[in-house]
Order: sequence, then structure tokens, then C-alpha cells
Amino acid sequence: MKRIILLLFGLFLMLSCNEPEPRKPVARKTGSFMRESIDRNKDLLQKEETYIKSIIESDTINTYYNSSNGYWYYYNKQDTTASYMPKEDDVVLINYNIRTLNNDTIYTSEEIGNIRFKVDKEDYFPGLRTGIKLMKKGEEITFLFPSVMGYGYHGDDQKIGTNQPLISTIKLIDIIEAASDSLKNNKN
Repeated sequence: MKRIILLLFGLFLMLSCNEPEPRKPVARKTGSFMRESIDRNKDLLQKEETYIKSIIESDTINTYYNSSNGYWYYYNKQDTTASYMPKEDDVVLINYNIRTLNNDTIYTSEEIGNIRFKVDKEDYFPGLRTGIKLMKKGEEITFLFPSVMGYGYHGDDQKIGTNQPLISTIKLIDIIEAASDSLKNNKN
């Protein structure tokens, strides 16, 4: 009986020592998800741009400019005598509001308050970061941003929803040039 058990045990060990059979990879179309996402975003941007252009066409009062960054704007208050525009590392003081394309208020300028930040160094929405570089001290501009230049897919986790195009009126109150700011710091 012991021999039979030993023989069965030995046979079991030899059979269990077979090399594992490799699994076959699961076929996935990795490029299709990215292509679908790209197509979906292109369609969304096209719809937003069409809607923004219809707003522009119906506005006979303001003269709109198309920025190279993919948004439109018009001047509420323009300074034709000043020449300096904010550059990277300058500190700006601004005030702005945010509205929907239907002109419903999301955030008032009073809710937001005056904001002081270093150009291209702080995390504000893309349209704001690029838009202030088109402005001069004292100017006020109204921007029409597609969602990609606003808060994008994520929104702001509060009042701004997913893929929401925005209107924002921004007032550039002051510019502290980076060169003059560093000179002040060296004197102290």
C-alpha cells in the first residue's frame, strides 16, 4: 500500500512539474479610444465656436478680435497711448467676472475680488493667463472663451460645469514689471 501511495505521489509530482502554458494576449484597439476622444473634442470645439460666432454676428455694437489662442474679445475700455503689455514674471493686479454665453452670471467681480498674480507662473484658467498678455494697464476687455480655454472638461468643482464656454470681462488694474520688481528687492 505504501508503494502505491509513493508511486501515485511521484506520478503526481512529475505531472505537476510541467511548464506553465503562457496566456495569449487580449487583443485591444488602443488607438481607437484616443481617436474617438480627439473626434469628440473636435466636434465639441466646432459647436462652441459656431455658437460664439453667432453671438458675435448678432452683436452690432462691439468690434471683435480673434486671438491666435482660439478665443474672441472686444474692448470695453482701450488705452491707445500705453504700449507696455504684461510679460512672463510681471505681477499684475486684475479684476474679472465670469458669465455663461447666455450672459448668466457665474461669478461676479465682487465675489472674485482683486487678484494679484505673477504672469505665466500661477494656475489660473488658460484664457485668463493668455488674455492678460493682450492688455495694457487700465484696459477692460470682454473675452469669449471656448471651454478648452476656460475650465475644460473638469470645470471648477463649484459653479462652472463640464465643457462650459465662458464670457469674462477682465480689467487690468496694474502691472509691476519683473525688472523693476527685482530692482526694488535688491535695494532693501
